[in-house]
Amino acid sequence: MSSTARGAPAHTAAEERKVIIASSLGTVFEWYDFYLYGSLAATIAKQFFSGVPETQALIFALLAFAAGFAVRPFGAIVFGRIGDLVGRKYTFLVTILIMGVSTFGVGILPTYEQIGITAPIILIIFRLMQGLALGGEYGGAATYVAEHAPHGKRGAHTAWIQTTATMGLFLSLLVILGCRKFFGPADFDAYGWRVPFLLSIILLAISVWIRTKLNESPTFQRMKAEGKQSKAPLTEAFGQWKNLKLVIIALMGAVAGQAVVWYTGQFYALFFLTSTLKIDGETANYLIAGSLLIGTPFFIVFGALSDKIGRKWIILGGMLLAVVTYFPIFGGLTTYGNPDLAAAQAKNKVVVVADPAACSFQFNPTGTAKFTNPCDLARGDLARSSVNYINQAAPAGSELVIKFNDVEVKGYDKAKLAEAIKNAGYPAKADPAKINHFMLLVLLTILVIYVTMVYGPIAAMLVELFPTRIRYTSMSLPYHIGNGWFGGFLPSISFALVAMQGDIYYGLWYPIIIAAGCFVIGAFLLPETKDNDIH
Repeated sequence: MSSTARGAPAHTAAEERKVIIASSLGTVFEWYDFYLYGSLAATIAKQFFSGVPETQALIFALLAFAAGFAVRPFGAIVFGRIGDLVGRKYTFLVTILIMGVSTFGVGILPTYEQIGITAPIILIIFRLMQGLALGGEYGGAATYVAEHAPHGKRGAHTAWIQTTATMGLFLSLLVILGCRKFFGPADFDAYGWRVPFLLSIILLAISVWIRTKLNESPTFQRMKAEGKQSKAPLTEAFGQWKNLKLVIIALMGAVAGQAVVWYTGQFYALFFLTSTLKIDGETANYLIAGSLLIGTPFFIVFGALSDKIGRKWIILGGMLLAVVTYFPIFGGLTTYGNPDLAAAQAKNKVVVVADPAACSFQFNPTGTAKFTNPCDLARGDLARSSVNYINQAAPAGSELVIKFNDVEVKGYDKAKLAEAIKNAGYPAKADPAKINHFMLLVLLTILVIYVTMVYGPIAAMLVELFPTRIRYTSMSLPYHIGNGWFGGFLPSISFALVAMQGDIYYGLWYPIIIAAGCFVIGAFLLPETKDNDIH
């Protein structure tokens, strides 16, 4: 039997394994469902937003994107409250049903050409449901596993939940790659894209069947039997300063930094490979998948290590390593991924001479905002072509001038600018023969290991930080604000910074500043939790 120290319930090893497997599998499938939309966004847009009037298309695109990230904290509030009132098992059974049904629904949803404006409306409803469900899933799974774990093994047990986001991303990449290979580009875009969504019904059936075999958390059962559960979890969690203070410290001293390291190491790395270094999507996906495969076991390693030496400094240590090494690592990705680009950047001095008032900060999280000034158009083209440039202020009303060493391009002419970029030696795509796949895999794996350091122990820390009666509610909100907002908008903010400054690495300042600030706050205010009694 497992240890009963500090009031922990006794379970057999077989029962503990059943809890971990059931909770983790369901959460993997939820993340799989969630990432499908992002991975297939371009294909989905062709199916559901074609023919929509421009103003309505803007609204739909905004809603479809926001549902995935901005809605997650609201799911945390809704389902966190239910989890603290009704129970952990019931709540995350409901969330997985909502996620599975809405994902399968996307797979069978008629396109805009078939049912008109109804198609994007229903798509947005499904996406809202996905965001709400994911907001409620994570806190329930982490809490459920932690409340079953013996004292001294909570980090190791909850680390399995931490692998699920990465495994869900990995699974979605593999399924999409397999379907693209099987159907071919044309058939995949026509109808094959539906298959990954339709497969979710099988995953849903397996997950629900496994989870129905589980019992409620014994810690929650005992608290309920003793009449000690919260009658108003939201008021108690966020209306009382002693608890609200912990929520704020958890967000600004741990989760925000964890989120930007997570998204940089996986999503932004993929964006950098494909959009900045111009490596073909298939190669980039294989490299990311390989780094995830190698790095994922370290979630368990750091989760178990946190049981021995503590959660706090492993998490903060991962943030500090990211802060110190992001610039050289991403510089290495350029050197080994597209050496022609690195050479072009070294030999060219590009200057954008423009009236500062005519240049915008191109923050465009939905991909629908319009930047029509000549300066904005030129800087956008340069950023998308991975050209490093210097901004030089010109007198008000001056004509835009772009200098490539001694060559000048006056005004904004897309064709002339593209010709100047080409003549300066900037490659349209990475040369496959010059890609150093091994070194790219090494660098990407290092980024994933940083992810495992900050993410592996954080579920145990969040569970241990809050009292049982409001645990589900309290831990879910900072987690989903951090990961849904600080992390989810990272690619858009980083690209806007690149376009503003004219440096392909400038977008890294966003995760570096957030992680550095989180490190300082966490070092002074975040308590060590590994010895806390959660029962």
